[in-house]
Amino acid sequence: MRPIRRVWITRAQPGTARTAARLTALGYEPVVAPLLTIRAMPEALNAAPDLTTVAALAFTSPNGVAAFAALTPHLRALPVFAVGDATAEAARDAGFTDARSASGDIHALARLIKASPIDGLILAPGAREPAGDLPALLPDHKILRLPVYAAEETHVAPPADFDAVLLHSPRAARALVAILPPEAAAPRLAVCISAAAAAPLSALSFTEIRTADAPDETSVLTALGKSAGPV
Repeated sequence: MRPIRRVWITRAQPGTARTAARLTALGYEPVVAPLLTIRAMPEALNAAPDLTTVAALAFTSPNGVAAFAALTPHLRALPVFAVGDATAEAARDAGFTDARSASGDIHALARLIKASPIDGLILAPGAREPAGDLPALLPDHKILRLPVYAAEETHVAPPADFDAVLLHSPRAARALVAILPPEAAAPRLAVCISAAAAAPLSALSFTEIRTADAPDETSVLTALGKSAGPV
């Protein structure tokens, strides 16, 4: 496997810029070519319940927080259950005063909600095509999904020169498989945020596929390892 210097960032903005800054600080050269773009769905509120009946909110990504906050300039006093620390921080930045982090994946989020005394409708604003099914994990709770954004493929051409690629979601991994010739993966490393994000990559020929120990970016960067230094 080639030395790791140039790292392809596939996630959508605004996450792309945050990841690029962290990679630069670690001595890597970020290669910015997002495979996904986020499109807000303002029509979402047409399908929303009476928001005065909502007891709490559940978010599985910062993108969901941003999209929902833009649609609803109120409701900031509602308790928020967040899948991880970055999502909880995004909720606080958006003005939600009670944001609790599950510090994990969607299963950890379900456990956090189960342990809560909150009784009533929990609204889960998120992606049109979510990576997990929160209502199915909580059959004894009133969980209502509300699609507030869509992650759409950019169909960008793969970069000509990269040593490793970061995959922050199963959707990004599927988009990668659709555009990257199998042989182009051969001398390179893929680092995935979860096993679900790694699964589609079996169709390619990466020299190595690493999975983060936890579904957060700090763990992804830890799995990437140390930079080989300047070119």
